[in-house]
Amino acid sequence: MQVWKEISQDELERQYSPSRWSHRMSADDVIKAHVASLKAGTDKARAVAQTLLDVPYGEGEGEILDVYMPSSSSPDVPLVIYLHGGYWQFLSKEESGFMAVPLVNKGVVLVAVGYSIAPKGNMDLMVSQVRRSVVSVIQQYSHISGLYLCGHSAGAHLAAMVLSTDWSQYDISPQIKGAFLVSGIYDLLPILSTYVNEPLKMTEEVALRNSPSQLVTQLKASSPVCDIVVAVAQNDSPEFRKQSEDYFKALKSAGLKVTFEDVPNTDHFNIIEQFVDADYHLTQLLLKMMGKS
Repeated sequence: MQVWKEISQDELERQYSPSRWSHRMSADDVIKAHVASLKAGTDKARAVAQTLLDVPYGEGEGEILDVYMPSSSSPDVPLVIYLHGGYWQFLSKEESGFMAVPLVNKGVVLVAVGYSIAPKGNMDLMVSQVRRSVVSVIQQYSHISGLYLCGHSAGAHLAAMVLSTDWSQYDISPQIKGAFLVSGIYDLLPILSTYVNEPLKMTEEVALRNSPSQLVTQLKASSPVCDIVVAVAQNDSPEFRKQSEDYFKALKSAGLKVTFEDVPNTDHFNIIEQFVDADYHLTQLLLKMMGKS
């Protein structure tokens, strides 16, 4: 049953406005603080890691990524690809290196991927770009001991779309060992009539083919052994929480290896900001997944 269809338009807009649900500060302030926090974390990461910035993974203008590497390299390293949020229309790789701060200390490489946000990019293009970025990373880093994905909000949607890729169209079939999907959207139909879709201009057809909730069978075929964590903030909106719960249940019903993390005392923004901290619950889970805790 599509409960969102019974919600008034005003309430639907409110449910899909994450900044209006933070208990810490006003909607405008929480977004400003979020950008500042991610930027500060990324600046710190660039100071402590060896970096390769603006590495192209395709021909397009926005098809570049940043690599954050440990100062001492071992022959086999785990690699985490991070896909940023921002409702497919905001933020960039420039604020997406913050997770490298605790990871490089443990000998883990972080790759922050840029993609063509709306209105320049549309949903089909963004999904294609992040898939190609993963292929490019594997081709460039043959000594990866394990490939992991992490995405926040819109980035969690894109990470779930990567997991659901039919790799037969590509030269390579990545073995993704783990994925952290943090406060994501997995069914795009509810946002079609909201402000979120104004720059995206998705039709129902585009929304359906880019909804991970519709692609669980494909995910099982493409990423059968991937260890998936679906995480949601205690103070995410009820609709955001429902998106994560429903997707988790669908993956579990399909027999996939998936766990649900309901993170206390967090909202849509600081659930990801705290990845800058090695002691944060989700950072610890990620390190444990990689055998690095």
